[in-house]
Formats: sequence, C-alpha cells, structure tokens
Amino acid sequence: MFKFHKKTLNYRQERKNILVTGGAGFIGSHLCEALVREHNVICVDNFSTSNQGNIDLLLQNPNFEFIRHNIAEPINLSSFPELKKFKVEIFGIQEIYNLACPTSAKNFDKLIVETLLTNSQGVKNVLDLALMYEAKLLHTSSAVVYGPRESVEKIREDYFGTVNFTGQRSCYDEGKRFAETMVSTYNRFYKRNFKIARIFRTYGPRLALNDGQMISDFIINAMDNKDLVIYGDRAFSTTLCYVSDIVEGLIKLMENELDSPVNFGNDRDVLLSEVAEKIIKMTNSHSKISYKERLEFITPLCLPEISLVKEKLGWYPLVNLEQGLQKTLEYTRAHKQLLSGFMGTS
Repeated sequence: MFKFHKKTLNYRQERKNILVTGGAGFIGSHLCEALVREHNVICVDNFSTSNQGNIDLLLQNPNFEFIRHNIAEPINLSSFPELKKFKVEIFGIQEIYNLACPTSAKNFDKLIVETLLTNSQGVKNVLDLALMYEAKLLHTSSAVVYGPRESVEKIREDYFGTVNFTGQRSCYDEGKRFAETMVSTYNRFYKRNFKIARIFRTYGPRLALNDGQMISDFIINAMDNKDLVIYGDRAFSTTLCYVSDIVEGLIKLMENELDSPVNFGNDRDVLLSEVAEKIIKMTNSHSKISYKERLEFITPLCLPEISLVKEKLGWYPLVNLEQGLQKTLEYTRAHKQLLSGFMGTS
C-alpha cells in the first residue's frame, strides 16, 4: 500500500472523497445518502449484517462506488479500477466514517469472531488508512461501552461504565471499548483528532427485519395482524432516536474540532409496550402484544446525557417518536414486498 503525500498536491478537488466503512448497513446507508449529495462516496461493506437493497438507489449515482470487502482484512483503495474516476491516487481520501461492525440480535452468536476482529483488526486498518491519507476520521462507538442500565439517570461521556469483558456479549461490548482505546491511543501517539461518536438505540427505514430489532418487526407484523413480540417484559424501556438525526449529528461532529467522545441519542425513556401500541393504532391493526425471553443482544441501554453535543455542536433530536414512526411506517408500506425478500438474510 502506497504512502499518500497530501502536501505534494497542486490540484484542486471539487468534491471530497469520503470513505464509509459499513456503508451498506442501516445507519451507514443513510449516511452515504446524505454525503453523496455533495461529495464522492466510497462505501465498503461485506454484507455480514446488511444487504445490497440498502444501497440499490445509490449504486445508480455516479458519485457513489461500492466495494465489497471485510474491513478486518487490509484494503488497498488504489487497486480498485472503479475508483479511478475519483482519482484517489491524486486526491486521496479526505474523510473516513467507520461504521463497520456486525449488529444482529438473532444471529449474534454466529458472528462473535467476526465482531471481535472488526472491533480490533478492522479498526486498526481504518486508523492506518486515515494516517496514510492524512484524512479526518470519525469512529462510531455505542452506548454499550457504559455497560447495562443500572438506573434511570442520564449517562455523561465521562462515566466509565462496567462491562463484562469475558461474557457472552464481550466481543461487542468490550470490543467497542477497545476500539475507543485504539482511536484514543492513535490520537495521542500521532497527535491527531480522530472522533468518537457513541450512538444510542436508533430506528427508522432500513432497520433489519426479522432480527429481533423489534421496531421494524413491530411494523411488519402490525401490517399483517400478527403479534408484536417484545423480547423482555412489560417494563422494558429504551431510548429511541430517528436515524436522520443520528446522521446529522455524525456529519456535524466530523466538521467540528471537538476532541472528546460524544453521545448521540434521544434522552427520553419510552416503554416498548407503548411504542407497540402506537404502531398498532397507526396501522389500524388487530395485532396483540406478546412477550418472549429477552435476547442477549437486545437489552435496556443507559439514557444519554446530550448536553455536550447541544452546547458544542448545536445538535439535538428533531424528529419526535410519532413523526419517526410515521416516516418508518410509510417507507415500510412502500417497500414491503422488497423488504420481505430480505427478511432473515441480514
């Protein structure tokens, strides 16, 4: 892999070259969609828990290119002929958003090794790309770094949390913590300002179906008058932030000089049973709510304290729950047949 020397360039680039790893995933595909309006976007994904349907429309855009690749393996962007039009060998990469990480509730146990490697070797590969291209980097972490919810108190970014580092979820929970350690260590050693965004539970169009994510399954099942299944009890509450708000926050953070990890999420606590009831009402469904044993990967998360991003970025969730559910419902109705084809494939 060549060493890119940014300071030797005398060319003027009209559009940034932006790399999005995990770009065919739920949040990643929405991020690519927002970025490609003004920039060249290179999406890297291996479809482990995503699918091509998320980026089908983007594939028709000349300013978007998809590379199927497992980021846990090294990648040489200059070796892909489809990227020649972006002149990566001349202009390089200006920004990298790292969203790569398997996220599947029902298939979690099948992906534990891949998850482990993505959160370690994959993050190293992304960090090395950022150094090589002298690019800005934003790494997406997760609310899981704080550990399980122990109270209804909102969690600030300086809370260290408690995570079981040898348990069933450790490849993800502790993996996300180690990934932050890698980013922070690179920042200190190489004197960079790579960003860390801790994302709380997010919903919206393209959220995986038939995978225990609940909100997307609620809508599909309500439309078919099937039971809406909550993996937990009646007291299961969570924070829910609409995906467009998260995408806006990530872009704002990339553009800002803020040099510490930040929370992105909705700081309102909602009962999943109330969300299910709203969806039943919105769809005029005859569905009932049922409860099953909690999945290891779907648990109540901490509530985010978001005063830091409000103050430093001017960011806060704009889409309320009713609006977000309506947008998700409209998308699902319009794409129901297509979405059904992807059920169980992510």
